[in-house]
Amino acid sequence: MFRFLLESLVRRPLPEPLSPLDLEPGAELAGAIRRRLGRSLAIREVDAGSCNGCELEIHALENPYYDAERFGIRFVASPRHADMLMVTGPVTHNMREALQRSYDAMPAPKWVVALGDCAKDGGCFAGSYAVVGGVEAVLPVDLQIPGCPPPPAKILSALLTLLR
Repeated sequence: MFRFLLESLVRRPLPEPLSPLDLEPGAELAGAIRRRLGRSLAIREVDAGSCNGCELEIHALENPYYDAERFGIRFVASPRHADMLMVTGPVTHNMREALQRSYDAMPAPKWVVALGDCAKDGGCFAGSYAVVGGVEAVLPVDLQIPGCPPPPAKILSALLTLLR
């Protein structure tokens, strides 16, 4: 054990190489956000009943590897400050009203993004007694991002498609 500790102090860290494919949509996305809004894109993320897999990928957007804030994407705590409502998971009966209230509190114009297979159509939770269905069962959806869960690069690419 002591040997491993000494080796870790002497050896240089081995960072993961940055793939240009992961960040390819980033610069283009920053330009699209500036052209469309003239400022940063504010996103309110709502978990409507998911397994938290999609939330992990959303959190990965904020880590130093992707750093979505440098592209002009920031996550906000209040729907009153949001341009976009990003919903993960199937909409449960308990979250239906809260999701509708969040949408109603957003200023116009507003976008709704269904992130992941569960938000799209209920995913593996479809048909459950506790689930209303996908986000479209409650709100008008502007963009669906498929995947279980979709990787951060795919989320960035999909947001770029919406903002074009």
